[in-house]
Formats: sequence, C-alpha cells, structure tokens
Amino acid sequence: MEFIKEFWEFLKIRKKYWLLPIIIVLTIFGGLIVLSQGSAIAPFIYTIF
Repeated sequence: MEFIKEFWEFLKIRKKYWLLPIIIVLTIFGGLIVLSQGSAIAPFIYTIF
C-alpha cells in the first residue's frame, strides 16, 4: 500500500493526473489476463493483444 500512496502523492505534486487513467486501464488488463489464465476465455483475451 505504501507504493500506491507514494504514487498518488507523486501525481498530486507533479500534477500528472493524465497518468491515472492509463494506470487504471493497465491494471484492469493485467488482472483480466491473470484471472482468465487457464480458462476457456484465455484464447479470446490474447487475441486483443
């Protein structure tokens, strides 16, 4: 949790709020890949990339 707190402070201080949507989308895609590994959905997820 310290990393997230430190990253949020960095975004606030440097006014880099445009990075937040990119980080959220990458986290969602990463979670989707991890959760769908070994399932029937996996081939369809990998075709996105």
